[in-house]
Amino acid sequence: MTALTEEEVADLHAAGRRRAYGAAVTLFHEGDDAGPVVVLLSGRVKVATIGGAGREAIMAVRGPGDLVGELSAIDGGPRSGTVTTLEPVDALLVPGSAFAALLERRPRIALVILRMIAGRLRYADSQQTQFATHDVVGRVAQRLIELGERFGEPGANGSIEIALPLSQEELASWTGASREAVSKALQLLRSVHIVATGRKHITVLDPDALRRRAGE
Repeated sequence: MTALTEEEVADLHAAGRRRAYGAAVTLFHEGDDAGPVVVLLSGRVKVATIGGAGREAIMAVRGPGDLVGELSAIDGGPRSGTVTTLEPVDALLVPGSAFAALLERRPRIALVILRMIAGRLRYADSQQTQFATHDVVGRVAQRLIELGERFGEPGANGSIEIALPLSQEELASWTGASREAVSKALQLLRSVHIVATGRKHITVLDPDALRRRAGE
């Protein structure tokens, strides 16, 4: 919520209460009744849905400043996905009624939320296009670019350091591929010195080459 003014942020915090969660904690499940809006203050979560054969499909990774659960607060419908912490998270929980009242009282906040939702719809559309037009290596490259842009830190010689909260299985779920295919994709990217990998950590050695491999 970086687009909000200090006064608007203060109003948002006044409407909710802070809570800390450990890693691997499910904040709510797909299909649950509408509940509080969760504002992420620190840490990252995954947003997932359950597809065919009960397989998890990760739709997005959210981090500090992001909201989750806002759609249910706006339309009163059930949760559209399952949200689980990837690491320890500090969050602000805003009751749905208080969130709706805040939007009525602060129309500029409603506009910021609308723009955020529009961005997520565009993101979902681009993901569908990537699944149809990119191979697994290209989709893995796209996800690494996204993680680097949102959560990466500058490294030596123009590299990008990414503390990766996702397992290889979860990365596979996010790219719509098998774990074996993602493992092979990372191996290929390592072999041409585009990335280096470690436990829960990836270094993007050549960001420009990674973007080319992602088709950007």
